[in-house]
Amino acid sequence: MSSWTSYLKQFQHYLKIERSLSKNSILAYQQDMAKLIRYMEQSFPSVSPLQVQLQHLQYFVNGLAELEISEYTQARIISGIKAFYKFLMYEDLISEDPAQLLEAPKLGRKLPDTLSYHEISQILESIELGLPEGHRNRAMLEILYCSGLRVSELTELKIGNVYADIGFLRVIGKGNKERLVPVGRDALKYLKIYLEDFRFHLNIAKGHEEYVFLNRRGKKLTRVMVFLIIKKQVEAIGLKKNVSPHTFRHSFATHLIEGGADLRAVQEMLGHESITTTEIYTHLDRDYLRQVLNEFHPRK
Repeated sequence: MSSWTSYLKQFQHYLKIERSLSKNSILAYQQDMAKLIRYMEQSFPSVSPLQVQLQHLQYFVNGLAELEISEYTQARIISGIKAFYKFLMYEDLISEDPAQLLEAPKLGRKLPDTLSYHEISQILESIELGLPEGHRNRAMLEILYCSGLRVSELTELKIGNVYADIGFLRVIGKGNKERLVPVGRDALKYLKIYLEDFRFHLNIAKGHEEYVFLNRRGKKLTRVMVFLIIKKQVEAIGLKKNVSPHTFRHSFATHLIEGGADLRAVQEMLGHESITTTEIYTHLDRDYLRQVLNEFHPRK
């Protein structure tokens, strides 16, 4: 076992126990650190993690740029490296942080893809309720759009966390943080039908009794299955867009803000730690902005 592997295992343990990060987040850190480890073992095999200097990290980042890895991916990898060296500082394993001055590429704000309300309605209406899984899929996509859940929050949703009487879901989000999210009447209607008339008759696998959304074998749905269900419905209406569960979340936030919703309220519903993350949803149609300029600015 290399010294890198040893320290990486300690880092993963720290992320899990002390930072309470999800398996997916820890895996992302692990994959990003693996790139640095591979580079260091090939280029500077005699340098241990505790001996790394800023210049080693800069050489690595320059290599990422030369490989034409996108700026967003570069920024994410650099963020992982910074977190790793903050951990080593936290554990008093190093006295100076070599990643402190490591610069990430300057990123522009990426506007998320969204669907129009008409496109959302088309997708929902295309679900065949006559099929055994029809009401499950309808309830699932209604909740994605009406409550803005992440796909992992949807697959992990448990029956005991559905408060239909007051119209709320208790959601376990990133870092095991809980939040209460309102859910719309239509979503609750289809959820009630699914739970009482369809899920009730499934032969539920041991250990999966509490999960809301189950496959035909009585086990909780996977993230991949949710992606495939959405892809199928998008193809069914002939929509030429790359639609994922996150597209429903983006659309939920965008439609709320376009309708005049308070940014802080949307932040709370989405479970964003920082309001700057929520602010990317405040974009307006660019053609509309151009129209406003042309109509009202004296030097258009």
